[in-house]
Amino acid sequence: MKGTSVKWGLFLLAAIILASVVSSFTAAAEATKFGEYSADDFTYESRCRQCHAIIYGQWEGTMHFNAYLDPFYLEEVKVASIDTDGLVDEFCARCHTPIGVVSGEIPPIDGSGMSDISKLGVQCDFCHVISGSDGIGNAPFIITPGDIKWGPFEDSKSAYHDSEYLKLYTQAEYCGMCHEVIHPVNGLVIDDTYSTWKDSQYGKDNVVCQDCHMTEGITEYKANPGRSGSGAPKREHISLHAITGGNAFIPMIFGAEDVAKMATERLQNAATLEVRAPEVASAGEEVIIEVSITNSGAGHNIPTGVSEIRQIWLEMVVTDAEGHEIYSAGTLDTEGSIKSAKRIYNNVLGDSEGTATESFWLADRVLEDNRIGPEKTVEEKHTFILSEDVVYPLKVETSLNYRSASQELIDKLFEKGTYEVPVIQMNEASNTIYHPDASPKEGTEPTPGFSTFTATIALILRMYINRK
Repeated sequence: MKGTSVKWGLFLLAAIILASVVSSFTAAAEATKFGEYSADDFTYESRCRQCHAIIYGQWEGTMHFNAYLDPFYLEEVKVASIDTDGLVDEFCARCHTPIGVVSGEIPPIDGSGMSDISKLGVQCDFCHVISGSDGIGNAPFIITPGDIKWGPFEDSKSAYHDSEYLKLYTQAEYCGMCHEVIHPVNGLVIDDTYSTWKDSQYGKDNVVCQDCHMTEGITEYKANPGRSGSGAPKREHISLHAITGGNAFIPMIFGAEDVAKMATERLQNAATLEVRAPEVASAGEEVIIEVSITNSGAGHNIPTGVSEIRQIWLEMVVTDAEGHEIYSAGTLDTEGSIKSAKRIYNNVLGDSEGTATESFWLADRVLEDNRIGPEKTVEEKHTFILSEDVVYPLKVETSLNYRSASQELIDKLFEKGTYEVPVIQMNEASNTIYHPDASPKEGTEPTPGFSTFTATIALILRMYINRK
């Protein structure tokens, strides 16, 4: 993961040359700049929750709440800072601790100069003093700290602060400021969540991020009647502020079980499986099992975000009636590594030498893109030869699995055994394969397992009975 000083000397030179053209990173003149404000210009969330207790409760413990405190982010950004001689310090922190950046407290990346409010990640007063945007990607937000709070309602009133309507809060472009990430030197798109959505049918139908991530509908809009705060009028819909994605790992670390549960539920609604296996198969025969995986519930690629470290894969295990394993793919070994999966569905980035890397700051190309696009289907084919001693029927069990990062990567960043990355089962499907002479007739229950010998005896007995 470490880059050489020579390589990054060249990168820094390239950064100086490209600074005038990489507008998404440097941000245009109107976007709020590094050190433009003080941390004292922002209001602590403790003041906000006096009136917005329900919304605060939804936000607490989420990935936005922990955007800076996330231990994985803190370790990764240290490595990235060393590898790039500090080039990415502000680049990464602009989304993870935006108050820390606009108040000039980051860098240094170790957080030694940060105020408490800057450590609150993507917090209430930051989000609601966004008064405009200078585009998409790399956080080109325009903020105006003060008494005015912006939001999605044209008639909001508050005894504590002034309220202003801004259409941006109802648009995917609000989210696209941070959920589209472009490499600060070479322009490689690292996170294409927004652009993938925009090019999808969801984007064409104007089903925006907030429709799925700020409602109870998960994969579609569902109204959430209520009030945004004490004394506020009751409305047909108040946006949920959990804004849950697919990360259950970090919320589990912080004990936010409700958030982890919501992330798991979202993953379980993202994809569907169809498994096609033969109803019967004979010993010595080649068995072919085909699996279709469809991104049926996400308006962007799955996985998305920093998808070079995310992992989606199909696990398949075929056992006989006595529990003997006939075939397996995608299971985990004792170290937590995936064994023999047909494919890992993620984005494979490459460095300047064409070597695969999980460190996006070292990447300048995409070697493979194995993610599943919105409403797209991918196919897997699994084949094996049945041995002569199998005991029927055979059970085919498949599981589409997800985890936020590989166990190997986490063990590199932290002392081994510190964190176990949870594997989330997104979906599952199963089939049964019978002996040719013992397949169940339509409308009957499956018969007990048969070995090749007992199936032959059963066939002889049936022939004898029929003759009688």
